[in-house]
Amino acid sequence: MQIGEVIRKYRKNNNMTQEDIANRLGVTAPAVNKWEKGNSLPDIMLLAPIARLLDISLDTLLSFREDLTDEEVNNLIKEADLRFGNESFEEVFLWAKKKMELYPNCEHLTLWMTHLLNARCSIMMVGGSNSEKYEDYIISCYIRLLDSINEDTRNQAADSLFSFYLRKEQFEKAEEYLSYFSKQNPERKRKQAVIYSKTNRRTEAYKSYEELLFSGYQVMSIVLNSIFTLAMEDKNVEKAYVLAEKQLGLANLLEMGEYGAITSRLELALAEKDVEMTIDAMKKMFASTDEMCAYTKSSLYEHMVFKELTEEFVVRVKENLLAYFRDEETFSYLQSDKRWQDIVNMSITK
Repeated sequence: MQIGEVIRKYRKNNNMTQEDIANRLGVTAPAVNKWEKGNSLPDIMLLAPIARLLDISLDTLLSFREDLTDEEVNNLIKEADLRFGNESFEEVFLWAKKKMELYPNCEHLTLWMTHLLNARCSIMMVGGSNSEKYEDYIISCYIRLLDSINEDTRNQAADSLFSFYLRKEQFEKAEEYLSYFSKQNPERKRKQAVIYSKTNRRTEAYKSYEELLFSGYQVMSIVLNSIFTLAMEDKNVEKAYVLAEKQLGLANLLEMGEYGAITSRLELALAEKDVEMTIDAMKKMFASTDEMCAYTKSSLYEHMVFKELTEEFVVRVKENLLAYFRDEETFSYLQSDKRWQDIVNMSITK
């Protein structure tokens, strides 16, 4: 919003005419009219009196803190994109730069306009054009956004700076911007792995990627199990069956062992009192206890170090499992099935 528009807006909010403003400030009504139409600007000595008269701050008068709505920002970005089809990069760059200078505190505008300029600048580089004279400004915009109180804005700026220096093969500089990402953010580890691979730190790169794969399985497994639980609560057995199979498929795909994934099938079998499915799940769960940590032997995670399970721990898991299977109330529908009796009477050898 231009200064004239601000004067007009707050003049009307205060139920004042142009003549009122003129009389209070000692200027003519036509002068106020020219301010509001943008044909001229008030003398610098009048800025403070105007702000006091309109009961606003100088920042508001000069639009330093003026923000734009998301719709207004989107419209400006669309306009910039359309201009690229009809004008030179230099012309659009100067237009976009002026818009951002008009709203210096509108981070949404700065972020997305800079994204657009950065993308167009990259295209110019591919086409062989010289874009270096624009890059300093683009980088300065992203660096300014690193101070944002908005985490997503900071992350996007850091991500763009990382990608910029990675593209330039300035890997040490790119690595600096990883500190802006939370250590819990998997993107930080993935980007770090990229730097490792680009700088011939192969072992570190493998390990980082493997850790991402391993933690990614943990997250996906928890999510699948949570959706499975919702489906069971809603008595949506068909969906629950699909999710149980997905859990098993995921465990097999990433070589995690079947023990944890089979528990959903057992829960389904119990809910349905499906004898055949229950017996099958029991057998597979018991057999898979020896492979509870199959991932420790998988080549997918060969650069990771795991704590080996002791034989005593595995025995204890088997004992607890058989104790659960012997619960006559839970498995009452299996009382007459000899296969169930064979399972619960199995001996555990150390």
